[in-house]
Amino acid sequence: MLIDIYKLFFIILLMAWKDINRDLEDEQISRINSAGLTNITLENLWRDCYNAMARGNLILWNRKLDAIWTNLGGDCKKDCNEEKEINELDKKIYDCGSLNNKKSGFSKTAINSSLQSAKQYLLLKEKALFLKRLQNKQGKGTAYASDDEDDID
Repeated sequence: MLIDIYKLFFIILLMAWKDINRDLEDEQISRINSAGLTNITLENLWRDCYNAMARGNLILWNRKLDAIWTNLGGDCKKDCNEEKEINELDKKIYDCGSLNNKKSGFSKTAINSSLQSAKQYLLLKEKALFLKRLQNKQGKGTAYASDDEDDID
């Protein structure tokens, strides 16, 4: 009878161990899938940013950068330094006036309008660099530093 109790205890322990490990595996797979989808989303948004930048479409470029911020900003605490910095960059961009003062055809662009567009372009570039550095800092980009001591990533 004592042997049967030990067998039963062992079986229950084994079943519990399998359930715990199954839950851990499912959670790890879920985290990996989520991280992969986040990286794919960010990669697509960055590609759109580069296309808008190359075309001089400042409105689309800024909107795509905002979409990247919503992905990265979700991992930042409210009122953190990153949020303050992105808000300051946005304020500087909007203080320059409306985006996309592109002229079509051969119409002449006013000097003030050209200066405004150039300043907005530089600010959007600064915003993009800030977001790319934040992405790398969060380990979602190309530059990743591990806190492990073994230096194996």
